[in-house]
Amino acid sequence: TIGAIARDPAGNLAAATSTGGIVNKRMGRVGDSPIVGAGVYADNETCAVSATGFGEDFMRTVIAKTIADFIMMQGMEAVQATKAGYEYLTRKVSGRGGVIVIDAAGNCSSDFTTKKMVHGWIEKSGQTNCRF
Repeated sequence: TIGAIARDPAGNLAAATSTGGIVNKRMGRVGDSPIVGAGVYADNETCAVSATGFGEDFMRTVIAKTIADFIMMQGMEAVQATKAGYEYLTRKVSGRGGVIVIDAAGNCSSDFTTKKMVHGWIEKSGQTNCRF
């Protein structure tokens, strides 16, 4: 899976997610990547989210939108909302996968429950972050 999130200088947020699928997937299975709210979500008022992992877990929790809702309804920033979203994902369905998030203020965050998820971002300050 390849995911991307961005915030332009005017504050517009965007998210994109593509998928290669999972090994031994069932014929006709639709993953979470093309489902807005589960595998991808962007709203200028809250955040942009790209997710990867076991799509059924993300669809059951609508994880991308859930993270945005933590920002909207509880006034959280990206790091807090991502942590709260992943606590919910783990508690609700023992979810497997990861997300990258950027909020309306340009704060970046990520979380994952898998062994590895290579990801990175460039902060609004210009600082680069790469994590494995």
